Amino acid sequence: MKLNAFARASLLIAGCAVALPALAADKPVLEVWTMSLSPKFDGYFKDLVGKYNAQNPNVEIKWTDYPWDVIQSKFTAAVGAGKPPALVNLNVPWAYDYKQSGLLQPLDGVINKGQYVDGAIKDVTFDGKVYAFPHYNGANVIAYNAELFKKAGLNPAKPPKSLDEQLAYAKTIKAKTGVAGFAPALGPTKIEGFLIQNGLPLLKDGKPVFNSPAHVAMLKKLGDAYKSGALLKDNLFAQDNFQVSIAAYNSGRMAMLVTTPASLTRVRDEAPKLYQSTQVAPAPIGPTGIAAGGWMFNFGVARNVNKALLPEIGKFGNYLTNADNQLAFAKLAGTLPTARKAAQDPYFQKVANDAGAAEKAVGVAAASLDKTRTIYLAGVKDPDVLSARLAAAVEKAVTGRQDPKAALDEAAAFWSGKL
Repeated sequence: MKLNAFARASLLIAGCAVALPALAADKPVLEVWTMSLSPKFDGYFKDLVGKYNAQNPNVEIKWTDYPWDVIQSKFTAAVGAGKPPALVNLNVPWAYDYKQSGLLQPLDGVINKGQYVDGAIKDVTFDGKVYAFPHYNGANVIAYNAELFKKAGLNPAKPPKSLDEQLAYAKTIKAKTGVAGFAPALGPTKIEGFLIQNGLPLLKDGKPVFNSPAHVAMLKKLGDAYKSGALLKDNLFAQDNFQVSIAAYNSGRMAMLVTTPASLTRVRDEAPKLYQSTQVAPAPIGPTGIAAGGWMFNFGVARNVNKALLPEIGKFGNYLTNADNQLAFAKLAGTLPTARKAAQDPYFQKVANDAGAAEKAVGVAAASLDKTRTIYLAGVKDPDVLSARLAAAVEKAVTGRQDPKAALDEAAAFWSGKL
């Protein structure tokens, strides 16, 4: 490592113009890249890296943050040049794609799998091998207006636990109060997650299978709820209907909101009276047993890092994502940890009796992390194009503009031509 000017001058002033010991001069530098976490979390990462470097003088950790829309090109260029970072911050779809293209290596020999929740390890396990260190995640809860439940004759102490129950509640609420029940995410990039979570696969052996009788039945079920007014129609099929949905909930135009815990602070700030009657519960679980809302970030290791450094890379990867560090980050960022001990910390699990919905939701979401998965369309080219075509078919079917079977058949034919 080259000495800076100040260090060289200090050595000369001391009358010691000899080089530093070889171990210090040649100690490896492990570059760690994060994604869009600077400048907000500069203090956290500088402190974490500083402590690690002080405790491990045989290596030097260097932290660099890149914007989310830059880090992929930086990473592939670095791998191609033979100078990859030791650890790179990824989401699950990117990790999967890089594994498929041979840019990442499995970490089973260095990762401490036992320190993470099951859902996190499953998210980064591809073909039976673990390809990343899990970091932070999200998980949904269902927030609901207890007063509207009561007006509809529903028991607020018994929230819906499945999509079928949620649809039934929504119909009852609409019939008894005139208010829409909820707004599922059915738009582009969202519809595939909705179907997969509810046990309806999109592909089998590389071919589309979403025009099956079960898929048709789901669209008919949604169409019935749509026709009755049980579903909020505003932006229902948009790529992002959340802003409209939370505005509708805050104004009393919708009874149930599936969302992240952090979003409930908007209910608190924008609709304080409604917030007092807002209760929270785990988001409905599909037949797959998967809890929705996960979008886990992680740290992968490039295939061509110096193999001799893997033990040190593994040591820092485990440290970076351990329970203490994840808990500290979760408190700062409002995210959920994937380290089991962090998720079980009293910060998440022991909520005051007089806590509001936002605080209670954090514990509810943390308790579902074992079942929380990142759901995405994997292993296809142009996934956004395919998703948009499927979402368009779903919209036609649910709104009654086209027979569900015909709409799905057309979308399946389009997919077949692209795959």
